[in-house]
Amino acid sequence: MRCLEECNNAIQWGNSLRGDLFKTRKLGYLVLLAIMATIAVGLMLFLVDPNIKSPLDGIWSAWVTMTHVGFGDVVPVSFLGRLLAAGLILLGLVFFSLFTALISVTLIGRNMDVIGGNLRRIEQEAGDMQTGEDRILAELARLHQRMETLEKQLSSNTD
Repeated sequence: MRCLEECNNAIQWGNSLRGDLFKTRKLGYLVLLAIMATIAVGLMLFLVDPNIKSPLDGIWSAWVTMTHVGFGDVVPVSFLGRLLAAGLILLGLVFFSLFTALISVTLIGRNMDVIGGNLRRIEQEAGDMQTGEDRILAELARLHQRMETLEKQLSSNTD
């Protein structure tokens, strides 16, 4: 029973993370850029490399190259094809880094909401403490004034 509860919690966490990731649409834009780059470079590979026999083979080769899977079933053999594949490898690293950064920012942003709430609460408490200190200082000043008045009265009575 505990295992099912943990699985349910994990699924809920994953769904909320997915919602947070797609809320800003940045992840969608990143995926769209990756797909556009895959199609463009895949079609270029088909045009410049004799080992790529169809546009779909070029797109497939571009996708497995960019994702660093590298099945090896369709590979460029010409210099220009390999140069395109090398550029795609670097672009895949950039896309993977951006993907990781988006997830990190999303997870950190969740904690920042909690931290922001705690910070506002602490600021409120500090303001309350300052108000209390101001009241204490005002009361001390009033008592000091009273003591001075009483001392003057005592000194004038003893003279």
